[in-house]
Amino acid sequence: MIPMLLIHLLEALIGFSAGLAVGAGYVAFITILGIIPRLIQLSKTEMFLPIYTACILLGSIFGIYLSFTSRTWEYSAIIVAIWGLMQGIFNGMLAAALTEVLNVFPILYKRMGVEKHLLWLFMAIVFGKIAGSLFQWVFFVR
Repeated sequence: MIPMLLIHLLEALIGFSAGLAVGAGYVAFITILGIIPRLIQLSKTEMFLPIYTACILLGSIFGIYLSFTSRTWEYSAIIVAIWGLMQGIFNGMLAAALTEVLNVFPILYKRMGVEKHLLWLFMAIVFGKIAGSLFQWVFFVR
């Protein structure tokens, strides 16, 4: 029979390896596609680079903490709405930067002939992400 300590060590090794694989994929996605640098360039906020770095690091650590605990917090609907708004803004900017880096929209709007309405297209995506995040946080997370 295999001792329980050996089983726990094997589970820890498998979990750590899986975490490294997912983390490497995330870093490759962010780094190779240049999502964060493009967001910084588009928003013309290069002077806040140390703050961006700290936010990405702290957000990742906080997300890991929330993933491994069963702790829940009770917030008012206003705080949840603000949280959802911030998430929606981030997701919208990330989606816009990703599509711009991959040249999805330039190809799409040239083929569809909507060059004049590009701003409205981007705003629809951003506000759609905001509305979706608010809906999720207000109705499902709360």
